[in-house]
Amino acid sequence: MDQPAQPTAQPPRQRPQLPSWTLTVTDAFDMSDGMRRVLFTTDRISDFSYKPGQDIVFFLPDPSGEHGRRHYTIRSLDRQTGVIAVDFVMHGATLGPSFARNAKPGDTVEVKGPRGRIVFNPEADWHLLAGDETCIPGILHILEELPVGARAFAFIEVQDASWQQGFETKGDVAIEWIHRGETLAGPSSIMLDRIAAFALPEGRGQALIIGETSNVRAQRHHLIARGLTREQIASEGYWRPGRNGGHDHVDD
Repeated sequence: MDQPAQPTAQPPRQRPQLPSWTLTVTDAFDMSDGMRRVLFTTDRISDFSYKPGQDIVFFLPDPSGEHGRRHYTIRSLDRQTGVIAVDFVMHGATLGPSFARNAKPGDTVEVKGPRGRIVFNPEADWHLLAGDETCIPGILHILEELPVGARAFAFIEVQDASWQQGFETKGDVAIEWIHRGETLAGPSSIMLDRIAAFALPEGRGQALIIGETSNVRAQRHHLIARGLTREQIASEGYWRPGRNGGHDHVDD
């Protein structure tokens, strides 16, 4: 008797082969109490190609002598000076903040990338961007690089006004900084409630949804229920409570 066919096992998701770089610190300074900017250069800066919203993977030494992977969004690249800016949210004494706090000119760090799909789609009629403090560098960089007249709506959840940053853009941008006050960062309905109240514009839109993983998933499901296709939403969990490092691909 023929045996029933067994389901074909899906191969594990393979990480892409990313370019490797040695970055050298040129400067570091506080943008605010909660955000510190580190400036880098590399001897192959002419080969460094990326899209605003993408990140690079830092390999940061930990107390055990190993290296932890940490993803940080590129804040800007000045082609004339060859300087890459990366902003670090200074939440505690974890690897990323500790590196940024102690960074001094001449220090080096190994990174891979750029990588990521949280990027501007020029074919969309309008753009919705949503995230929390960890998403400020990516969201503002995308807004700054919008082409003339590109229509975008940005919602950024922060603790208070001290996190707000100015920016310049050629796009048609409406930005809203949502203050959560004493509520702790993490899983909540704060951003979901704001997106639920947002009237989707006419035309085919693009949504870039980033931040804490469970929040991102809830916001993605909400937008799909309102008629956006999965292909119209790029969503990624930048962090979740209890985990250090790594991003979550949110595709469901």
